[in-house]
Amino acid sequence: MQRALSFSNSPPLGVPLRFLINTPLFVLLAALLLLWAGPSALGSRWTGHALALTHLFTLGVLASAMLGAMMQILPVATGIRMPAPRLTAAATHLLLTSGTLSLAAGFLTVHPLFFRLAIPLLGGAFAWLLVAGFCGLWRDRRQATKGSAEILVATRLALAALLVTVVMGLLLAAGFVWPVPVSRLFTDLHSAWGLLGWVGLLVMGMSYQVIPMFQVTELYPKTLTRWLAIVVFVLLLALAANMLRDPLGGIEIGYTLAILLLLAYGAYAYATFRLLWTRKRPEADTTTRFWHTAVFSLGACFPVWLAQIITGADLAVTLGVLFIVGFAWSAVNGMLYKILPFLLWYNAQRDLDVALREVPKVKQILPDDVALPQYWVHLAAVAALVAASLWPAALARPAGLLLAASALWLGVNMARALLFYRRALKNIARALASRA
Repeated sequence: MQRALSFSNSPPLGVPLRFLINTPLFVLLAALLLLWAGPSALGSRWTGHALALTHLFTLGVLASAMLGAMMQILPVATGIRMPAPRLTAAATHLLLTSGTLSLAAGFLTVHPLFFRLAIPLLGGAFAWLLVAGFCGLWRDRRQATKGSAEILVATRLALAALLVTVVMGLLLAAGFVWPVPVSRLFTDLHSAWGLLGWVGLLVMGMSYQVIPMFQVTELYPKTLTRWLAIVVFVLLLALAANMLRDPLGGIEIGYTLAILLLLAYGAYAYATFRLLWTRKRPEADTTTRFWHTAVFSLGACFPVWLAQIITGADLAVTLGVLFIVGFAWSAVNGMLYKILPFLLWYNAQRDLDVALREVPKVKQILPDDVALPQYWVHLAAVAALVAASLWPAALARPAGLLLAASALWLGVNMARALLFYRRALKNIARALASRA
């Protein structure tokens, strides 16, 4: 049985839409940076180009998409509504977008001015989001939709991980301006909490709803949805405590905790792949293919990490590409092809008292045959980025070119859907006028 959905709780279209539109634009910016910087952006995780590229993706792309999805899915799937959604969305979007651009400029120029701008902008964006999110979770806790407990657990833990990530990130950014005593240890913890905590847990929680809903699968196993997010969060706490307790020692404990974290995400990848494999619709659509790429990339992180430990090679960039682009961005890109048409369809008919044939069907807004070519370009870009992380001198710029093509293609498809929606609204208005 599918979870009950409260579509009457949907926020105005502009609340999630402004965040979703950010995604192809920031992917394109990341691709252009890769084309300009070349091997320097993928040769090491510590270069200014690599740090700018990483944060364009994690903040400009993933944070934007996940905030939009969270503001839309949370009230519908769980009954939890953020206070003042229009104001929260507008302020958070403005602060996040401008703060991300300032931070990327700071990494590229190492000029303190850009970090001075980025710190209050990003701090303000996430402070507003966290306060609004936790206020909504507390205010509507008694009205939460039955059966949504697992989504709420993952969301609460993701927001807690975001708080840890933001505090560490602001301290690291402050180190570029003031003599703040931070070490590389904070960078590793910041990455772990940001990717495995905030990004991973929120994708996990959202997928508990969107995979069964849009892919027509069974629900995730109850044991997994009840405990997996908690296990991941506890392991992150233990990893942080071990690193802070003994930065130079505790290596064996750290390796054990890292293996357990990877196994936890491996369990999620296996469960998701199994649901997709046994889905009730035998023909895989474009979103299904994106999810296949996402779970394969997530699963590939484990052997790559083991290879790094066994051989002593530095494969941190490869792991970052697999998790950020291969897993998280593939999942988000695929969900856009379901969430955006559904939002546009729902808002086209939400205030109508009568059924009109002018209201388009969901599949008409963004047909699968329009979306599929962009998937193949995206897949080629992911493969090229993984290869470029190993041979950056030869492949960094070709990978950037494929990534730019994928971003442009996605942007065109989203623009096409929005134009189709505007035409549909005009047709609906004419039909209503003729009935008056």
